[in-house]
Amino acid sequence: MKSALVIDDHPVAHLGCRQLLTEAGYDTIHEALTDTGALKLADAHSPSLIVLDLGMPGLGGLNLIEPLLRRLPDARILIFSMNEQTVFVSKALETGATGYLSKNSAPEDFLAAVEALEQGRLYLSHEMALAVASKGIGGRADPLSTLTEREHQVLRLIGQGQDLQSIADALRVSYKTAANTSSNVRKKLGASSTTDLIRMAIEAGLTR
Repeated sequence: MKSALVIDDHPVAHLGCRQLLTEAGYDTIHEALTDTGALKLADAHSPSLIVLDLGMPGLGGLNLIEPLLRRLPDARILIFSMNEQTVFVSKALETGATGYLSKNSAPEDFLAAVEALEQGRLYLSHEMALAVASKGIGGRADPLSTLTEREHQVLRLIGQGQDLQSIADALRVSYKTAANTSSNVRKKLGASSTTDLIRMAIEAGLTR
């Protein structure tokens, strides 16, 4: 019996994943909308395949990889995300994910990714593989590569024009945490104002 766990905070994403995983032969598909729910389902059902969105509230998708693998060291983790930034792809693979797929991909790409992971292979689209390889061969470092996932999230929301209270609410953290994170982002990127951060977020494509 093939069991999968889909972790995404958007119910419509669960619907699409469920249909495709059923087509791929999965008998049991568990669904989590939160990080705590995901860990509970992982403990209870030991799925062999995990489909994980990076843009999760709470811990965030990248920070879920390690606790999931501590519970399920043999599980295969497919990152399924709108974020195609090379730095996220690299960090996800370094943390233990075994595949990375854009949500802009075609359904047949999702099925190909699942098949690859089932066979013990790593899955990246051709474009992502080239981008990751070029970064490792001495291409100029991404100026955002020093940011943590939470800092990336804050920068993206700043770029969308949200104030600190709105950011705190969106990420389910305190206002102080949002403010401190924003300050850290500004220092790391050498930004002198919120306007600079908005410009950087837009130029990096984080607001799309």
